[in-house]
Amino acid sequence: MASDHRVDIPSPPRDRAPTRVPFAVPDEIARHCADARETNTVHIELHLPGRIRPDLLRTAFHQALSRHPRALMRERERGPLARRYEWELTDHAHGDVVRFPAPAHGALALARQRSLAVAPSLLSAPPLRLEVVEEPGSEGCVLVLTVHHTALDGPAALRIIATAAEIYSGRPSPPVAPPVRPPAGPAPERTGRATAVARVAAGTPGTTPGNAMLVTELPVPRRASGATYTVNDQLMVATALTIADWNRRQGARERPLRVTMPVDDRTRGPAMPIGNGTRLVEVGFAPAEVGPGADVGTLLRSTAARTRALKGLERPPLGRGAAMLAAPVLPVAARRVLTRGARRLAAPWTSTTLLSNLGRIPYPLDFGDAGRASAVWVSAPAALPRGLTFTTASTGGRLHLALRWSRTLLGDEDGDRLNRMFAAHLAATDAEAL
Repeated sequence: MASDHRVDIPSPPRDRAPTRVPFAVPDEIARHCADARETNTVHIELHLPGRIRPDLLRTAFHQALSRHPRALMRERERGPLARRYEWELTDHAHGDVVRFPAPAHGALALARQRSLAVAPSLLSAPPLRLEVVEEPGSEGCVLVLTVHHTALDGPAALRIIATAAEIYSGRPSPPVAPPVRPPAGPAPERTGRATAVARVAAGTPGTTPGNAMLVTELPVPRRASGATYTVNDQLMVATALTIADWNRRQGARERPLRVTMPVDDRTRGPAMPIGNGTRLVEVGFAPAEVGPGADVGTLLRSTAARTRALKGLERPPLGRGAAMLAAPVLPVAARRVLTRGARRLAAPWTSTTLLSNLGRIPYPLDFGDAGRASAVWVSAPAALPRGLTFTTASTGGRLHLALRWSRTLLGDEDGDRLNRMFAAHLAATDAEAL
């Protein structure tokens, strides 16, 4: 039961936004490249030690949506010659987006499958749903949030959940420091730009399309005193070494690796802009850097220099090419054909994989008597040509990794092997191992 002592949490000022908001570039590109076989969802799950009160959670979550009105949107109908996709902002949710499936053994596994396979509709506001999952014999519960990635990203969705937790518990979160963007430095070397990029080598996929996922908890790797690299750099090195190792074992040809890394400069406070607010940069690795016997210490330092330079660069969210494709010069139907064609042509140069590190979750995620979240997993979609994504977040001093892959590229045993390889390569970056 939640506390009876309510604390008034002031809402951020609500801008008088127009009822129609043009799609941002990431939204439009995602809309163009939608594939029914590879659902474009962000999956988030919070593990709570206690049980949630249904009515109180429904009220808190819907109030949280009203405090982040940019989430209350749906795709607006358009004519055949329209030059923009547009979001239509609404005043309320169209139906109850909070669901309570009947408690059952295996309920969490089924909720995860739904999150990866069934996207919320873009035609109904908001394009997300929240399920509260309970299993017999368990004292706690799991909140599973599924977000349509055309509309929202993981950090924005976590901000909405954090607001709901504040309302539910009646306790405001402490202020969150905004991300620090490093000063612009020299541009990083363009590793592997002249040749095709390594793809994740195929494993033993089955016949069922879609995404699969494996979640695991790992220790946060330690750093030596005075180290110039960050935990994010350790995760980046572990990702590159894992893919290089996997491809060698599969007999794939050596090629340069490029790992996409989202960078988010938004404030994390109550006024955080909601939507797709990250920009994507690519960290390159030459084959020799990640070959057998790689010097992990040297690789960590060179990776740190690259990521610092990339974070400081001014760049459109998806790059200048995507910005040109989304320019409202032609009708959206024509731009869709151009975008899908460009995507197919650019597939050999598309980055190898994606590492999305959300870092330490900056919110207490306190749900009163249901307790604080003891683990938070987030997974990014894994559509081809990448077909594999690594998403990490840190909660309670532990690292929570979600490995997600395309079933047309890898099978479940492949995912398990990759997960073990990543854990081993991440442990190799620990200060005690260097």
